Amino acid sequence: MANIFDYMKWRDIDLRKVEFNEIDNLILARLSYFPFDGLIQDGEEIALYEVYERYYRLGREGRILQEEDKQLFPVLANSIRFGELKITNYINKIDPIQEKQFSAVTIIMPDNTIYVAYRGTDNTIVGWKEDFNMSFSELVASQIDAVRYLEKVAKKYKKKIRVGGHSKGGNLAIYAATFCNPKIQKRIINVYNNDGPGFCNKVITSAEYKNIVHKVHTYIPQTSIIGRLLNHEEETTILKSTQSGIMQHNLYSWQVLGDSFVRDELTSSSEFIDKTVTNWLSEVSPEQRSEFFDILFEILNATGAKTLNEISSKWFSNAKTMLKTYKNLEQESKEIMTKTLHAFLKIGMRQVGQSRFVS
Repeated sequence: MANIFDYMKWRDIDLRKVEFNEIDNLILARLSYFPFDGLIQDGEEIALYEVYERYYRLGREGRILQEEDKQLFPVLANSIRFGELKITNYINKIDPIQEKQFSAVTIIMPDNTIYVAYRGTDNTIVGWKEDFNMSFSELVASQIDAVRYLEKVAKKYKKKIRVGGHSKGGNLAIYAATFCNPKIQKRIINVYNNDGPGFCNKVITSAEYKNIVHKVHTYIPQTSIIGRLLNHEEETTILKSTQSGIMQHNLYSWQVLGDSFVRDELTSSSEFIDKTVTNWLSEVSPEQRSEFFDILFEILNATGAKTLNEISSKWFSNAKTMLKTYKNLEQESKEIMTKTLHAFLKIGMRQVGQSRFVS
């Protein structure tokens, strides 16, 4: 079956000759994960192939977040379709105090548009903590930054706009398009959410959201977990992945045919997980969720690791540290952990009894 690498072999044609499509969206959304730190100067507009040349000369391979990115970067840089696209306004901020991980980049397109790409969760513990914060907070720090970023680049480039992202980046794309200046919102052509979580009721019932939702399109794999969290009102396409479970979140596993994703249907396991998580969110108060995740990440932070990779690379010693930290928690914190986990398992078991899902 074919993925975005196969697409690049088949559709390496100038964007001025063959119009933008949903696979192009996914590729540009992935650009936000590329290691552009130190390669693009403030205010600089530089072709993608030139960015790669700088990257290659500096030997930055260790900064790649995902192995497939290492393969995709030169493919795009040397392609007719993407190589000469201008990359600009790259930003990458991690703020442990505000529990914020925010990164975005703007791509200047040959059809007199820009594509604003927001990075999703990287492998930093701060990034994952912010994702979980979405389950109990109406607003997370990176969403504010996403609006500011879109308004800044829209003011600089008086062009039509596409906005997109993968994972949390998809959520940021929708949020920014929803709450940006109305004059900027009118210039937005499409908003692409690639398996990103939804929003609380306050957002999806707002007038601002209703003004933009007809331009939003969400893509999720058939057993999506991340992309089904919280509430969605936008048009959604179910696509086929070669992976299973949470691993379907990996966009390199998404299947394409020509210039479109291979369509599929949601599986019973995805429905089961979605209902279990949704019920958990409704039955466990935002305050309880906040306390639970604060304690969970306090345990993770005790290892001194900044990324999930650092935890897994020394799993045995880090596991001992986490267990010791848990044992040293106050009794009240232990009770919060136990009650919250018990609620989730109880809801899951109840859901098993109400559905035909078989594990």
